[in-house]
Amino acid sequence: MKITSLIDHTLLKANATEAEIVKLAEEAKEYKFASVCVNPVWVKKAAELLKEAEEVKVCTVIGFPLGATTSEVKAFETTNAIENGADEVDMVINIAALKDKQYDLVQKDIEAVVNAAKGKALVKVIIETALLTDEEKTKACELAVAAGTDFVKTSTGFSTGGATAEDIALMRAAVGPEIGVKASGGVRGPEDAAKMVEAGATRIGASSGVSIAKGQTGSSSY
Repeated sequence: MKITSLIDHTLLKANATEAEIVKLAEEAKEYKFASVCVNPVWVKKAAELLKEAEEVKVCTVIGFPLGATTSEVKAFETTNAIENGADEVDMVINIAALKDKQYDLVQKDIEAVVNAAKGKALVKVIIETALLTDEEKTKACELAVAAGTDFVKTSTGFSTGGATAEDIALMRAAVGPEIGVKASGGVRGPEDAAKMVEAGATRIGASSGVSIAKGQTGSSSY
């Protein structure tokens, strides 16, 4: 399997322009990336640009980047994104609730998105590993699986750190073989990507997708 088929080609910066979204979609089609990952305001545009490229999905983010919106808002965001053409949604957990050991709240928060997306879009749960202990990472993964997610994901790319091979291995052990694991944040080149896949990642979130495809190392932090 080519590494490009595992990449969510990502552009989530606040000042992304329409021209940059168009370029992102064109690159995704050229390199046959798994998806483009864009902010919710760009989902409809991305879906239009990719309507003839069924192999490239449209991914967006929910409760991003802090995870601090309410479950009701996350569910509405999910429904709205799907209506606009999203095939996949990457939601951020309630990180504070996890650290406070309010596990029922965390699971229900994830379930709100899973239920809104059920049968319509794939769900990835961002646990923001840089802010968690290993015990908290494992617990977050277990709650995500219990809530019915399709994937767990390391990072938003907007916090204090990104993906590490150690975290990917820990998350893979926590979710078992059937749930996807997405590495995002700091995956800049083919060597980084290969390490993540070797550790158990089945998807890579990167704004350096073209560099990875060309066997080069990009400069972006996401």
